[in-house]
Amino acid sequence: MNSHYNTKQRKILIDCFENMDKKHFRASDVLEYLEKENSNIGKSTVYRQLESMVNEGILNKYIIDINTPACFEYEGKSNHEDMLFHLKCEKCGKLIHLHCHEIDEFQKHLYTTHNFKLNSKRTVFYGICEECEKNNK
Repeated sequence: MNSHYNTKQRKILIDCFENMDKKHFRASDVLEYLEKENSNIGKSTVYRQLESMVNEGILNKYIIDINTPACFEYEGKSNHEDMLFHLKCEKCGKLIHLHCHEIDEFQKHLYTTHNFKLNSKRTVFYGICEECEKNNK
């Protein structure tokens, strides 16, 4: 495959990530977005590029459980050092970023007391989001 073509596809995908209104997205969201934009990038190329971008650190990939498709997050210009955890709603499946300094103390406790270093980018807390909780009442 010629590199110019690959570069063009990559630019289209990065534009897609930057213009999507979701922080977290699935491959199906990318395909849907590209279809609306009348892009001619094929499904297998999208999957291949997503994996390539994960390997290069352009995207983060989250595999929540065996019943949920992989979820991606575009790093863009974010600080890779940020400690970031995720919350997953067990009802609607929404994945929410959690920046909370209280968890810093928990991480310190795990490390000093249990000699365990938590990987924040792979840590997911499960529960019910505010929206689903309101709809449940």
